[in-house]
Amino acid sequence: MGTFSDLAILVIIAAVKIALVLFILLTGIAYTTWLERKVVAHIQARWGPYLVGPHGLLQPLADGIKFILKEDIMPLEADQLIYWVAPFLGFVTAFLSIAVIPFGGSFTLFGRQILFQIADLNVGLLFVFAVTSLGVYSIALAGWSSNSKYPLFGGLRSSAQMISYELSLGLALIGTLMMAGTLSLRGIVDAQSHTWVFFGVNTHLPHWYIFVQPIGFLVYFISAIAETNRVPFDLPEGETELVGGFHTEYSSMKFAMFFMSEYANMITVSCLATIIFFGGWHGPVFGPMIVRILLPVFWFSLKIFGFMFFYIWMRGTLPRFRYDQLMSLGWKFLMPLALLNILVTGFLITWRG
Repeated sequence: MGTFSDLAILVIIAAVKIALVLFILLTGIAYTTWLERKVVAHIQARWGPYLVGPHGLLQPLADGIKFILKEDIMPLEADQLIYWVAPFLGFVTAFLSIAVIPFGGSFTLFGRQILFQIADLNVGLLFVFAVTSLGVYSIALAGWSSNSKYPLFGGLRSSAQMISYELSLGLALIGTLMMAGTLSLRGIVDAQSHTWVFFGVNTHLPHWYIFVQPIGFLVYFISAIAETNRVPFDLPEGETELVGGFHTEYSSMKFAMFFMSEYANMITVSCLATIIFFGGWHGPVFGPMIVRILLPVFWFSLKIFGFMFFYIWMRGTLPRFRYDQLMSLGWKFLMPLALLNILVTGFLITWRG
């Protein structure tokens, strides 16, 4: 009986965690769209949404209602099964990776340690890469199943782009993994919990890997932007060339699923950048116990907000690359740079050890 009750409690805790994380993630995605429209509008000297609620704060809710009520159109010549499956595949893979993201420390409740994380895997980073790499199938299948030339071009572009940049994305993190000695995302954050000591001198700088892996971070972040199909690497959508690319023939909630998947992937790569290079949830902690528990979550969210703002800023600033420039950057610059970073990191670790 005790074993059954313990299992029931674990299931309830997991269900509450999943519900909270999904609610926070969906709310974050909704208001990231509002933030993007506002920031880009100010960059272009426009107002942005301001009619629906104060400062347009209810615009995401209005957009959601519009997507739900909008007519769902399917092309006559489309492969119906794959056409339906593609957006669901992208949606599931984008949201599944959040399950292993640690966004805070832990606290004790009724004698049980509760982690700010749905699942703590010792190979969490591999899980994220395995799940997110499946997202390219969603885009490729959407482009092919629509039986239309522009979506097909967008799907082909995305396949080549995401496969190419996945290599440099993974290689960029090898240096930090060599230093942390673990694939656990929580373990990587814990390895950055103290300060840097060089030649016996405490620098009082936080032990964030950005200070010793700036090249790795540069390669990672550029590759992450390309992986999420954002400006200046948004060639799979390419509105001026391909109308909307792989999702041209989609409407209603199926289009909204692609939309939400893109923003969920942006949040995921921002979470990884925060965890691997910027110390995760670590930051100044003070005040009463409840504040000390929640403050790390605030620092983690603030760092993610910084990355998301940078994403939006680039959209309002940079032009789109040509396709040959995109592929050349990945294979001729980022890939060799990531390999060189691994070589130098290995040499320094051996020399210091």
